[in-house]
Amino acid sequence: MTDVHSGDTVRVHYTLTLTDGTPVESSRGKDPLQFQVGAGQIIPGVERQVDGMTVGETRTVTVPAAEAYGPRDEAGVQTVPRSAIPAEVSIGDRLQAKTPDGREVPLTVAGMDEENVTVDANHPLAGRDLVFEIEVLEVV
Repeated sequence: MTDVHSGDTVRVHYTLTLTDGTPVESSRGKDPLQFQVGAGQIIPGVERQVDGMTVGETRTVTVPAAEAYGPRDEAGVQTVPRSAIPAEVSIGDRLQAKTPDGREVPLTVAGMDEENVTVDANHPLAGRDLVFEIEVLEVV
């Protein structure tokens, strides 16, 4: 069996759930996820777990929020005038905003009323521990 080491490019299948078992996403039935171990291309907690696995191995791991999408930052939740948001948005919609320095920031519509819209710049999985089932398919 081939061991995975930092610097290797690997292909894996994964299934992501919340700690309560709620499914989030899976690569099964789709193309596998390909990344270089140690290059920071995926969340640190998964990358750390894949390093040292062998081709054909499947492992289920719980990744703490700090090693996934980080803690929620309530400063990332803001209320803006309804007029500043496209008219056709609904709660849960994803939007893009630009910062004064030109960076694009993804936002989620978290609430709205006639006058205001609450947007959240946190990643939807920020602050959550995540459970990954990881299967190493190959070292490319």
